[in-house]
Amino acid sequence: MDYRDSTEEAEYRATLRAWLTENVPAKHDDERTNAEMAAERLAWHRKLYEGGYIGQSWPVEWGGKGLSPTMDAILNEENGNADAPSLPAMVGYIGRALQMFGNDEQRARFIPPTLSGEIQWCQGFSEPGAGSDLASLTTKAVRDGDEYVISGHKMWTSAGQWADWCLVLARTDPDAPKHKGISAFLVPMDSAGLVLQPIVLANGDPETSEVFYDAVRVPASALVGEEGDGWKIAMTTVAYERGPSDVGAISTLNKQLASLERHAKATGATADPRVRLELARAYVRGEVVRLVALEQLSSRATGKLVGEEGSVAKILQTEASQELAHLALELHGADIVTGRAAEVVGQYFQTRPMSVYGGSAQIQRNIISSRILGMPRS
Repeated sequence: MDYRDSTEEAEYRATLRAWLTENVPAKHDDERTNAEMAAERLAWHRKLYEGGYIGQSWPVEWGGKGLSPTMDAILNEENGNADAPSLPAMVGYIGRALQMFGNDEQRARFIPPTLSGEIQWCQGFSEPGAGSDLASLTTKAVRDGDEYVISGHKMWTSAGQWADWCLVLARTDPDAPKHKGISAFLVPMDSAGLVLQPIVLANGDPETSEVFYDAVRVPASALVGEEGDGWKIAMTTVAYERGPSDVGAISTLNKQLASLERHAKATGATADPRVRLELARAYVRGEVVRLVALEQLSSRATGKLVGEEGSVAKILQTEASQELAHLALELHGADIVTGRAAEVVGQYFQTRPMSVYGGSAQIQRNIISSRILGMPRS
């Protein structure tokens, strides 16, 4: 595979780079609240959409640009190089679930405002007793005339407090095998009976939540696909969630490495050959993530659906992020414990759950060994 830009891709990159130079918002020196940072991310989402840089590879009929998926990788890379706010991750996977499994009415209602940023999403999958073993979920949805009544408890609902809607998995057939009795629903976050409690993580941010569903009623039209399609919808969603270009991982890695390089130069740390070696290794790890993502997006451009290869990208992305964050701790020295590098400490703790969410590292390795390499399970 030729990883160099084609003529079309080079022109697109140059145009995008010029647009970013003119539009990336100024940095804030003051400490901002989580609500302010969420507002900044939303404003950037809408700015990108207005500039024509959201939904690059989405079908034109749903508000996209109809371009090659490799353009998503270029956007991801250049957004990070420009030190811009994060790309809207959930468009890349919840939006895809709507595109692939929603009916025409759901697509028309939800996809355009999802791309524009008018609707923000969260994902109601994990539960206190059903994380990595997602098929063990106990949240239930009972049909009652023209409605479903949803009752249960979800955990680790990222960005739930900022979301307008949630893609919720619930069991509709308690007698079916556990993978087959699950369905997916579109649930408004302001529904009666829905209570959200933010969870403060180790980095001090309430970026995720637990959500209680106490007889939440939704219309039957909230069902995505058919009853029992939930597992298929969930696996497709997390397959896109594991893609570095779909969730903005390349952008984040580029931003963090550039920041760390600036710090190392400013403090004179680059005079140490060991520091230069570790920075080089961090660059190589990021490049591996970028090239693997580009290869997978190129494969997608031929019409191949996202599959097990996303597990490879997920492991590489996790390791690159965690090792870069650990290096940042080392290079900031005493500032880590004095509080002068609170953001670096926060980023470090933010990378720790990456080994678990979207499917744990152990599950990813099982998928690679059994489904890609064809190794026996025992």
